[in-house]
Amino acid sequence: MAEVMTIGTLSRRTGTPVKALRAYEDMGLIYTVGRSPGNYRLFGEEALWCVAVVSGLRSLGLTLEEIRGVASAYLQDTGEPAGPRLAAVLKAVRARTGQQIAELRGRLLRIDEFERSRAAELAGLADFHAQDPRTRQAGA
Repeated sequence: MAEVMTIGTLSRRTGTPVKALRAYEDMGLIYTVGRSPGNYRLFGEEALWCVAVVSGLRSLGLTLEEIRGVASAYLQDTGEPAGPRLAAVLKAVRARTGQQIAELRGRLLRIDEFERSRAAELAGLADFHAQDPRTRQAGA
C-alpha cells in the first residue's frame, strides 16, 4: 500500500508551507486521497510530484491562476496537449518579466542620477537639510 501523509508531512518533505499547500489543494493543483476520520487532509506520494510541478512553474514566474488554467486543461484530459497552452502562458510571463526588467532598469537609472546629484550628501560632505524647505525658512 502506498504511503499516505498528512499535510504537515507533505510540507516537511517538499519545503512548502502548509498554508500554500492548502491553497494548492483548494485550487485542485495537488492530487489528494481525501480526509482522515479526524478530517485531516491526506496525500499520496503523487502529491510530491504535483508540488514539484507547481513549485517549478512558480519559479518561472507563473501565477497560481495561470498554473490553475494549465492544470485544469491537463486534468480534464480532453485529448488536447497541455504543452501549447503552457507555451502561451510562458510567452505572457516572458513579456511580463521583460516589462519588470525594464522597470527595474529605470529604477537603477534613477538611483544612478540620485547618487550623482547627491554625491556630497551621500559622502557626508553636505547635509540633506540644505534641501529641506523648513530648514531654509528657519535660517532665513
